[in-house]
Amino acid sequence: MKYEILILLGIAVFLIFRLRSVLGTREGFEKPPSQSLKTKKPPDFQVIEGGPDTDIVDHVEPNSPMVAKLLSIKRVDPNFKLTDFLIGARAAYELILMGFERGEINEIRQFLSDEVAETFDSVIKEREAQGINIEAEFAGIREIKLQGVEFETSTNIADLTVNFVGELISAAKNKAGEIVEGDEKQIKRQKDIWTFSKDMSASDPNWRLVATDE
Repeated sequence: MKYEILILLGIAVFLIFRLRSVLGTREGFEKPPSQSLKTKKPPDFQVIEGGPDTDIVDHVEPNSPMVAKLLSIKRVDPNFKLTDFLIGARAAYELILMGFERGEINEIRQFLSDEVAETFDSVIKEREAQGINIEAEFAGIREIKLQGVEFETSTNIADLTVNFVGELISAAKNKAGEIVEGDEKQIKRQKDIWTFSKDMSASDPNWRLVATDE
């Protein structure tokens, strides 16, 4: 089974002055998850016209308008699997989030749209100018859910929006090493809404993050 490599282009930004405008909202202290997250995939299947597609209905309500759009995507790219997309999105969320938090923008630039990369560059430079250093550790993903699907049949461009609830330990420190935001000992929950885009007729298997929200 071919796995889609999703490349997510928009990240949660943790800078003091830009946190809510670029990144998701963070709230409350959470205990570490008691067990590892499951990524079990359902059995393979054939898409039957007029019948249930378990790869879709395992993640989306059968009466949701998203079902028809996802089926349209599969007609253009029969290799597309929603289950694989969400597994890839889970991995990409950690990769991009941690890359941004640590200021390693060049490591994740290829996964970002030009607009998102420009925004991240601006925030990281501002953070550096203020003498702010972020120390972060990824703790896991509490929830991942497909929130929206758009598919333009004239261009074969698909936009999939995913709601993440992640958990991380993050602290912003000034030049003196003093914590000015966050807590280096407590896990915080963070909410992000990311939109990934891909030309489903192109040979490039990569998805890119084109928008972020909270």
